[in-house]
Amino acid sequence: MISFDLLEAVSAFIILFAVIDILGSVPIIINLKQQGREVNAIKATAISGGLLIGFFYGGDLMLQLFKIDISAFAIAGAIVIFLMSLEMLLDVEIFKNQGPIKSATLVPLVFPLIAGAGAFTTLLSLRAQYHEINIILGLVFNMLWVFLVVKSTDRVAKIIGTGGIYISRKFFGIVLLAISVKMLTDNFKVLLG
Repeated sequence: MISFDLLEAVSAFIILFAVIDILGSVPIIINLKQQGREVNAIKATAISGGLLIGFFYGGDLMLQLFKIDISAFAIAGAIVIFLMSLEMLLDVEIFKNQGPIKSATLVPLVFPLIAGAGAFTTLLSLRAQYHEINIILGLVFNMLWVFLVVKSTDRVAKIIGTGGIYISRKFFGIVLLAISVKMLTDNFKVLLG
């Protein structure tokens, strides 16, 4: 049964928008381009979207394999989101990217900036609260937004400016902090009730 709800879809979009934080990644993308590393917007968006949708549908099987229920995973995801919000608010690096792959489109753009641990855990955590169709719509619109931002990184940086990027990062850090607290309390009730 399809349960489209505009409010849920918008909420899922905003949560994923804050977690993916492609605007906060604009300085990183600009830096990669200045180093002469190719950043392919279509490839980055397609691979990220595919990974996120694959994890959204296959994540349940993985949880069953390890005998973890969705509420426990949502609590773990809330902790990851909490730590990400601290990174954004306090300008500290908790999640370090020390992978061996040197391709700018795949690493660091696709993983971990777009389709990273935070986005994966957020998707499964959202399943505990929202209908599937609303989460997918939120994800699809995020991928369109990611494509537009990556494709026009230089223009976005000029329009928003360094101060705008900094302020949006702080604002979405607070949003993520509030979301993590809500996810923790909601899912603790499910586990304990």
